[in-house]
Amino acid sequence: MSDLSTSYLGLRLKNPIVPSSTPLTRNADTPLHLEDAGAAAIVMHSLFEEDVRNDERMIDRFLVHPEPFGEASGHLPASRDYESKLDRYLAQIQHLKSRLDIPVVASLNGDSLSGWVELGHELEAAGADALELNAWHLPGSPCETGGGVEDRYIALLTELKSVVGIPICLKLSPFFSALPNFVRRAELAGAAGVSLFNRFFQPDIDLDTLTVIDRAQLSTSADGLLAMRWIAILRGHTQITLAASGGIHTAGDALKMLLAGADVTHVASSVLLNGPSRIVQMLKDLEHWLSEREYESVAQLKGSMSQRNHPDPSAFARCAYLNAIDTFTPPAGVRY
Repeated sequence: MSDLSTSYLGLRLKNPIVPSSTPLTRNADTPLHLEDAGAAAIVMHSLFEEDVRNDERMIDRFLVHPEPFGEASGHLPASRDYESKLDRYLAQIQHLKSRLDIPVVASLNGDSLSGWVELGHELEAAGADALELNAWHLPGSPCETGGGVEDRYIALLTELKSVVGIPICLKLSPFFSALPNFVRRAELAGAAGVSLFNRFFQPDIDLDTLTVIDRAQLSTSADGLLAMRWIAILRGHTQITLAASGGIHTAGDALKMLLAGADVTHVASSVLLNGPSRIVQMLKDLEHWLSEREYESVAQLKGSMSQRNHPDPSAFARCAYLNAIDTFTPPAGVRY
């Protein structure tokens, strides 16, 4: 039997299949089912900075400095009895740590330059084994520059690293103009890993009601190709964890990421669509593929097809785009 173990943010995992941040971890029992199915670690649902700040404003307005409303104020709950989203999140970390034997990674989502130290410290104190920093800033102003956005992310990471001892993984968007340089900066700033890539749910327009609507679009296997390419490029330039995220639905998808150089593969949409049993099948197929090709371990194949190790490094460069266009064949029966 092949050795499926791998490393993730300095943690030793039994295999490279890790459920990523989804609403599933809000449930008390679902993470147990994921562990039973073979998940090597759990990334919790995100704690959103906006939710924490809204709770703070509500507590301050109604419980700390309430306006006088006569007898009505007597019906307000005592501040010590109010459970905020942060309170529930910290309690869930403690709950999962008490019931799971696999690592629990907290997920913090936000983009402001203040308050991260306190939040990160509380997540660590609750027992999280690592922290995924899901920092996404939408630079909608023409006055903002790409360098300024990068500096903002590094500042967030540096602020957290100043008080948090657990490993931090920076979850990145695919919109950096010079990704390898930024990953190097993140590594120098203390990141234990990067996760590629964050999939953003984009607003849509309803043509019947002429309203902007929010709709969650789950991934397909094709969505993982962008991450695979960048992981293949980055593998030869960094020693930190490379986590593949988005578009991993089958063992084949996971294997491509591992061959490119990923240390772990995050699964979300495939589990949301098929349940924890999807992990069981992925691990079974992964083991079968390795055995058939006489690989002794995941470590043996990991990064063997990265840009640095590939006999034709140009396969991941610009010429691959030209080759894809030149070799395109129209579907049978289509006339131009």
